[in-house]
Amino acid sequence: MVYALVGMLKPPGSMAPQTRTFLEGAQLPKLNWIIELFGAKIRSAPFNVSSLLALAMAFLVWVLIWRTKLGYEMRTYGHSPKAARYAGISEIRIIIIAMMISGALAGMMALNPTMGDQHNVALEFVSGAGFVGIAVALMGRLHPVGIVLAAILFGMLYQGGAELAFEMPAISRDMIVIIQGLVILFAGALEHMFRPYVQALFASLSPRSVGMEAVKGKGA
Repeated sequence: MVYALVGMLKPPGSMAPQTRTFLEGAQLPKLNWIIELFGAKIRSAPFNVSSLLALAMAFLVWVLIWRTKLGYEMRTYGHSPKAARYAGISEIRIIIIAMMISGALAGMMALNPTMGDQHNVALEFVSGAGFVGIAVALMGRLHPVGIVLAAILFGMLYQGGAELAFEMPAISRDMIVIIQGLVILFAGALEHMFRPYVQALFASLSPRSVGMEAVKGKGA
């Protein structure tokens, strides 16, 4: 990538390691008119057709994971590799297919910054995408519906933080990263830390456990 952008793809006379701006035919159609239907007036926003493509992919992933044999095998292997091997599910096959699907979705994601927002290819144009992706997956509980909602939240934080940092210089873009980190901490790490204790508490307060204690008391 560095070799291509510095040498072959860089426009003549330019010092920036990036391609020239794509022509209008290579840019993704904007969907700002949908926002304006609700009476909101915006100058410019990176809202384009890739958002609809992402929603379609989320639905297809849901169909794949929860409505197909392959998805059942992937979920089985994810929950218990030993059980999957015992059931005859090929570990190598599941890993390779999952990696290929993930790579295809990641490549599709790159359409948004290159053809929908920046309209060129620059070095590290997807910087931080992996971090945000992990955060969205954690907050969305690894379910397509939750991931869509979490992605909208992080998109609002990212875009809103950029606008806020532009209008109020005292607020840094790093504060948005801190907020994202706090969301990950409270929605992901702490949730998994306290889940066993909360489950044990609710299990002890459930009617079934109370009934079992009553039966034990009568037996004694």
